[in-house]
Order: sequence, then structure tokens, then C-alpha cells
Amino acid sequence: MASQDWVEKDFYAILGVSKDASDADIKKAYRKMARKYHPDTNDGDPAAEKRFKDITEAHSVLSDPEERQQYDGIRAMGSGARFSAGGQGHPGAGGGFEDVFSNLFGGGGGQRRGGGGFSGGGLPPEFADMFGGGGGFQQAPRKGADRNATTTISFAGSIKGTTIGLREPSGEVIDVRIPPGIKDGQSVRVRGKGSAGSAGNGDLIVKVSVKPHSFFAREGNDIRIHVPVTFAEAALGGQIEVPTLTGDTVKVKVPAGSASGRTLRLKGRGVKSAKGDGDLLVVLDVVVPQNLSAEAEAAVKAFAEATADANPRAQLKAKAAL
Repeated sequence: MASQDWVEKDFYAILGVSKDASDADIKKAYRKMARKYHPDTNDGDPAAEKRFKDITEAHSVLSDPEERQQYDGIRAMGSGARFSAGGQGHPGAGGGFEDVFSNLFGGGGGQRRGGGGFSGGGLPPEFADMFGGGGGFQQAPRKGADRNATTTISFAGSIKGTTIGLREPSGEVIDVRIPPGIKDGQSVRVRGKGSAGSAGNGDLIVKVSVKPHSFFAREGNDIRIHVPVTFAEAALGGQIEVPTLTGDTVKVKVPAGSASGRTLRLKGRGVKSAKGDGDLLVVLDVVVPQNLSAEAEAAVKAFAEATADANPRAQLKAKAAL
């Protein structure tokens, strides 16, 4: 769904690609920048966190052919394009929403789409006499203006789908169905719940914000998780169990010699949507034990002696040469 701030945001510049970039170029640029600004590698850096969010939003729009086409069209209209109640640039038209236990509509929802034009019943002055001073001309019936709302849902609600209730001052509760797989910043449309008009009511446009999850991180329709593994599991390989979005666990094979940060991809275990299912990206974090028993310490020392000839920093000086 189109967002009001699309006019101000240059998603192509955010990803560092041209406006005619291919899907492959966009995907490549996104992956590169996502790795650079991911919160896991920029702990506590709010600027990097905001940058990552902008990158994810840009990729979400440009990787979807339909949304990319809408975005390009809106950008082509220039800075004059604005989205407000009614979708026609009427400032203040249509009421705003809050959560179900708050007042929703603050008035001003009665304006209609379109508007402007001529005096004298909609006719320029030179034609007024032909219609009895303009009194004989009837404007065509118009549909009522759309109204805008915002709401925040849980991460689980965005994955599984949910229904929220928005209460008007009159006491009426409008049920809004949030479809499974909705992304942060997308909107849903409720037909006929906008402002009244002579040709019928407008619609209610609800923009959805999704609360982040402490374990699952969404990237498009992919889900990224970090899973700790022992040194032995990373060095020798093995099989581990990891949680999924459905609440169950799935077995994953850890290849021998896996380094910390290695990512394993599980096809189809990400977000499920009408446009296809994402993947589950399992990032391995090798855990170094903090307190070793005497036996374990002896074993580590024996390992160090057995691998004394291996030097992982042998090429470091050459790489650092200026």
C-alpha cells in the first residue's frame, strides 16, 4: 500500500541503486547494506538502527513489483502529491483514529473528494445565464472521503493475522481484519467506513505498525534468528534444533568447521504470504565457555598443543599493509 511519506523518501538512493535497477541489483544492494547496518553488528547505535529500518523499508517496496510501480508513479507526481483523508489532498478532511479504548474521530470527516471548480453551481460566470443563474445545474453525486487511522499490533499478530477494534465516539466499534504476513508500515482498507457522501461512503485506511520481536527479526519475508552453538558443534559438526514461527522446532545440520556468523537457510520457514513464503535464516554464534573444569581445561590445552602449527593470523599483516 502507498504510504504518505513515499514522496519524501528516495528508496533508490537509500539502497544506492539507479531507478532502472533490476530486481537482482536491488536484492544484491539490500543484502550488502543490511549486513553493514544490521543491529546485531551495531549494538547500541541508534543511527545504524534507523539506517537498517530505512534499508528494509526501501527493499520491501522496491522488491515488490506492484508496490514499486505505485511508488514510481507517486514519485513522478512530484512534491505536490500528498495523501490525507479522502486521498485527494484535503487538509484536515476525515477524522483520525486511536486505539479501541480511546476516542477515534476528532471531527472534520465530512469533506468530500474532489472539490474546487466554479462558482454559480459549478459553472463559470459566462455560462450562468444559460442555466438560470446556475441554479439549474446539478453536480454529479460524489463518494465520501476516505479516513485515515493508525494502529500498532504485536509481531505474532503480523505473522498469523489478527483483528483489532477501533471505537468511534458514538460507541460503534469497527472491526479491522489484519491479514497474515502484513509488514510494518503497510495499510489495510476497510470498505465503506469512511466519510458519508451522496454516492456512498468512503473507505477507512488503517496504517499498521508492528512491534519488533526479541528473537525473530524480519527481513522482507525472510526471518533471521541467532542460535548459539558450542565449540565442539561448530568444529565437528552436528545436528541442533531451532525454534520456528509456528512454535515448533526443526532440526538443522551444522557443517563441520562452521565459524561464528555462518548463516544456514531453511527454505519456506519464513513468513507465509500470498506472494510466496520466505526462508528462515539461522545465524550460528559460537559460544566460548567461561568456566572450565580441570578436565575440560586439560582437554583444551591438549587441543592447543595438537594444533600449534595452525595460525589463523598468518596473513593478517599482509592484509593490513597500506
